[in-house]
Amino acid sequence: MADYAKIVVPGTPISKSNFKMVSKSGRFFLPRDSGSYSDRYANYEAAIALHSRNQNPGVVFTGALIAILKVFYKSEKRHPDTNNITKSIFDGVEKSGIIVNDAQITRLVIEEYFDKENPRFELELYPEHLFAMDFRVLRREEPLRKKNYEPPSNRKGELKKVKEMGKPPKKEAPASTGKICSVCQKPLAPGNYISGNGGTTLICKGCFAKLY
Repeated sequence: MADYAKIVVPGTPISKSNFKMVSKSGRFFLPRDSGSYSDRYANYEAAIALHSRNQNPGVVFTGALIAILKVFYKSEKRHPDTNNITKSIFDGVEKSGIIVNDAQITRLVIEEYFDKENPRFELELYPEHLFAMDFRVLRREEPLRKKNYEPPSNRKGELKKVKEMGKPPKKEAPASTGKICSVCQKPLAPGNYISGNGGTTLICKGCFAKLY
């Protein structure tokens, strides 16, 4: 019985998270040999299945699995969303027969790297009844340069509205009486001043408090 498998597939992984076609009978399928751009999804899964089986002859897992997926992209600026590529990868591995159902993956760690010369993914599989995962997050002694991300282009307007909704309403400047404080010479707001000497002396409440 195998207790470990490693699969390495060259090239940048393809995401099919938002892709599907429907046949006349209403079943979902991936087109193959249609001559269209959509063939790439089925062809990529077939390539994964071929590499998986060739690299792990005779290996079949039927139980729960721990999976460590390392993805090496060619470019830091343009690549698929890492959290969206797992569907294509595990569907391809399932087609190889190494696993019987991608639901077997009960623990998954994904790590993102960059390799301009050799983009690829590396997948390690461990039977959960034989191995345990020891996962820790440690604070760096020396922080790395922070990499900031922009929202998707189709959501920038939406996120802007959300941010605007979260801001407190702007305070409107209080209306002025057209009169000024006899002490600080600032405009007086309605109800915010004290009148004396028959109305000839006007003092804002702030200045009045300081006098006493």
